[in-house]
Amino acid sequence: MSIARIDSGDILSQVVIHDGIAYVCGQTAGDRSADIKGQTAEVLAKIDDRLARAGTDKSKLLMVNIYLADMSQKAEMNDVWRDWLGDLARPSRACVGTPLASADTLVEIVVTAAV
Repeated sequence: MSIARIDSGDILSQVVIHDGIAYVCGQTAGDRSADIKGQTAEVLAKIDDRLARAGTDKSKLLMVNIYLADMSQKAEMNDVWRDWLGDLARPSRACVGTPLASADTLVEIVVTAAV
């Protein structure tokens, strides 16, 4: 059984690949002064990067978990989400409201994709 870890640190790996599945850890925006659309776009760009480094891409998404600090911003986040996916098949997805790591973190996204 082979397990590959990409960018492992003291507390987590950015991506873990096992049995043809890439597990990307929760991604948040570095620019926390951005609004929900800006933070979502930055997070999705980071996810594109992590998936590419794992040898896959968003067309192979299986499951996505989206955490929002304020569920009233879900529609705006979904606008960016739809643009990012374009015409691709939609993955399974959950979207929940919850307090995040800091008051200015508006969105965190975790994805799983086939490799």
